[in-house]
Amino acid sequence: MDAKSEVLLRQYDYLSGRVLLINAPTDQLFAEFGESVQPFFWTWNFNDYHYFQNQTAPVHFGADFPEGEFVAAHLQTGSSVFLVGEKKGGVERAAKQLQPYGKALKLDSARHCQLWQLTLDCSVEKKALADWAQRYTVATPKGDLQICALPGVFSQNRLDIGTAVFLPYLSQVPSGKIADFGCGAGIISAYLAKLNPDNRIFALDVDAFALASTQMTFEHNQLNPQQLEIKAVSGIEDAPLFLHAIVSNPPFHQGIQTDYDASEKLCKTARRHLKSGGELWIVANRFLNYPLLIEQSFGQCTVKADQQGFKVLFASTQKNVKEV
Repeated sequence: MDAKSEVLLRQYDYLSGRVLLINAPTDQLFAEFGESVQPFFWTWNFNDYHYFQNQTAPVHFGADFPEGEFVAAHLQTGSSVFLVGEKKGGVERAAKQLQPYGKALKLDSARHCQLWQLTLDCSVEKKALADWAQRYTVATPKGDLQICALPGVFSQNRLDIGTAVFLPYLSQVPSGKIADFGCGAGIISAYLAKLNPDNRIFALDVDAFALASTQMTFEHNQLNPQQLEIKAVSGIEDAPLFLHAIVSNPPFHQGIQTDYDASEKLCKTARRHLKSGGELWIVANRFLNYPLLIEQSFGQCTVKADQQGFKVLFASTQKNVKEV
């Protein structure tokens, strides 16, 4: 069992009634609750959502708050908010951010984790989801893009180096059905839509806040909403078929942990989702072995650029000679 769950269960007597567990570990925690606790899970990770569904746990996936009276603006004065997390994950710093809303008390410290309790002593004003977004401008040959990025979304405050290296090459991507795998705040998706009004963009991500950010970015730039299809995915296996192109600044983190599984699977299996003559475009750290993985799948991999520690990689499927 995850250490955070173990620390929470050490203080089980503090829990009763309806309890919303936000971003809970995917472990046996649900099975440990007795009749005195009615747990409900909220996650913005699509893989975690499937896990809790398989556990028959009541679960909500999305960036929007689940229905019900639960936390902060959704709680009455005197209610409790519990915060549990790893010390290296910044739980103590997060606990300090609770102080304006009431008295925060450290209940437990074990397994490199801490458990804090906040007793709410004031009313909290509700904020719309869009009010949590950071906004910044990205200059492109097609004009400026206004980016909206919600908390926790990759490249929340500024354009990351990898995408900056990638953007000049996106004009070479063929038009048509294009998947942006790991869409993040929607920089690549929005630019592809701006490049060609005939492009249909499938914005794919495991993170509900990333998908919501991409939606906001499209709306903020007044891009044609019919160009965009938002889709939560567990991995590239959930991508549409017969795509003209897949583009990606692929993810390699799950929270604070490094995880290359999704991006390596993209390199190995992307061609299954491409039509004949379809193209794969990836930007990745120079030290990663993606060129080899792509070459093993596609038969070739071209390095289009090698700048500032990043490579822009290109591969295409072979055209069917019978196609016109």
